[in-house]
Amino acid sequence: MKPGKPLLDDLNLFCAVVRRQGFAAAALELGVSNALVSKRIAILEATLQVRLLHRTTRRVSLTEHGGVVHQWAQRILEDVSQLEEAVSAKGSAPHGVLRLCTSSGFGRNWIAPAMSLLARQYPELVIQLELLDRPVDLIAEGFHLDIRIGQVQETHLIARSIAANARVLCASPAYLESHGMPQRLEELAGHKCIAIRERDQDFGRWKLDGPDGPETVKVGGPLSTNNGELVHQWAIDGHGIILRSMWDVGQSIADGRLVRVLPQYSQEANVWAIYPTRLNLSANVRVCVQFLEEWLARSHESWT
Repeated sequence: MKPGKPLLDDLNLFCAVVRRQGFAAAALELGVSNALVSKRIAILEATLQVRLLHRTTRRVSLTEHGGVVHQWAQRILEDVSQLEEAVSAKGSAPHGVLRLCTSSGFGRNWIAPAMSLLARQYPELVIQLELLDRPVDLIAEGFHLDIRIGQVQETHLIARSIAANARVLCASPAYLESHGMPQRLEELAGHKCIAIRERDQDFGRWKLDGPDGPETVKVGGPLSTNNGELVHQWAIDGHGIILRSMWDVGQSIADGRLVRVLPQYSQEANVWAIYPTRLNLSANVRVCVQFLEEWLARSHESWT
């Protein structure tokens, strides 16, 4: 008996199970029951006559055949999406699902408000925003767009700078009054510095551009975290020196709650829109990126 042809909806559901690493999480994302997910995966396996997933009580993982099917399913679904855009009577108007991700602090403070406005402007656009403070594999995790602060390493992705930004050194007036203002970069090693572990930052080592080019200093202190909002507040509370983006601390510096330290040093941390090459003609991605670029240009006076 020859295997049948899989349904697009089943391929989409299968990709959701892989992305979410479980039936329950996929069902929650798609708004269906766990039983339906289990049933449709079983039908897909029967249709293709292969086992796609290893199932345990905690998670699922791909079989060898499942990995092949997953790669093809992603390609097929993306091709169908672009076909629909190309022939749609709606022309280039954005509609359907747009999955994007960014870091938690920047997402809450800047991207979420922008997406609220974008959703009002394009009511047929279904926006799924995820805040993730870890490296993201756009293609494997099924994201259309990543809004990232800092360096872009992946050469197989399109990266477009949408806003200028830099990380700067700063501390509270109280801390500097008690511990003194550093005069040279190497003096940071003797200060209390609050380190943060984020997507593209080397934990405990700060590389900055200064008058003599790039320099690196190793820092430490009694406090560290993986949350930028905590770092910001701890600096205001007087616990030490931080290296944070101007999108985060610009207003605190303007208000006098924080003071620039060694202002001749900074770290480039522009805002980038990153997306797979195959989505370069996507109306959803194009409109979102253009909207963010224009919105950030109007909204980030405190960054400079």
